[in-house]
Amino acid sequence: MTKQTNTDNKTEERKNRFTGQSIMLTKEESIIHDRLFINELAATLEDKAAGVDGTSKLWDKVRKDINYFRKNNAEAYMVLLD
Repeated sequence: MTKQTNTDNKTEERKNRFTGQSIMLTKEESIIHDRLFINELAATLEDKAAGVDGTSKLWDKVRKDINYFRKNNAEAYMVLLD
């Protein structure tokens, strides 16, 4: 019997919002992906309210989640975020 690892358990589909290309992610990766876009939206709204782009502290969280994919799942990064 083969031991199943977390990376084998890719059950969550996510799509690139611009190209429509999709990829399967683990449950953990899907949570990180969704959080990234929630934070991106909130940061954009904060910047708009402040009248200055890039001032929201949430951008640091967005970058952290993008870097997670760069480091841990380069294929998903290329499909979903690049």
